[in-house]
Amino acid sequence: MKKSIPLFLACAALVSFAFVKPDTKTTKQINVVIDAGHGGTDFGATSSSGTEKLIVEQITTKIKFLNKNENVVIHLTRNEDKYISLSDRTAIINNIKPDLVLSLHVNQSANVAQSGMEFYVANESAASEKSILIANALRTKFTQNNTIKSSEVKKAPFFILKKSVAPAIVIELGYLSNLSDRAYLIDGKEQDKIAATIISFISELK
Repeated sequence: MKKSIPLFLACAALVSFAFVKPDTKTTKQINVVIDAGHGGTDFGATSSSGTEKLIVEQITTKIKFLNKNENVVIHLTRNEDKYISLSDRTAIINNIKPDLVLSLHVNQSANVAQSGMEFYVANESAASEKSILIANALRTKFTQNNTIKSSEVKKAPFFILKKSVAPAIVIELGYLSNLSDRAYLIDGKEQDKIAATIISFISELK
């Protein structure tokens, strides 16, 4: 009788394990489109030190390279110096149906004192409310991680913002016409910091 007790306990343990609910929780995959503004014959903002199209392409490439999170998939509207129309960019975005769109740009002004980052969301879009929430959180992330100043989130009727079905934000990374901003934008280490900040933010999205 004593020998049968351990056998009974072992069987009971196996039965109890059989009824334990398996852990089916999985981490959500985040899909993000990074849109490098301009390209090809469209130079965007220009200066003797660089052009908008190449600066945002460099940062976009760094974002893609720095992403080591298997749950984050980065899609690019362009990965070379090529002109892509706004309608084609939007078609790419809406075909992917991402969780977020970040369109990277560099600003320029006749007022050389004008400086700082700017964040824009659509006046009206299918995901305007969520865009505002994400843009404010991203702006906060940048103000914590970077030395360049940032204005409050603004609304604008930009084509990419209006036509994207996903939450979309245009980021003006700084003013190429401003001496301090320009030094920041063309510096490789600062570009790395911009890319790292974006990747860190994306990885925290729910």
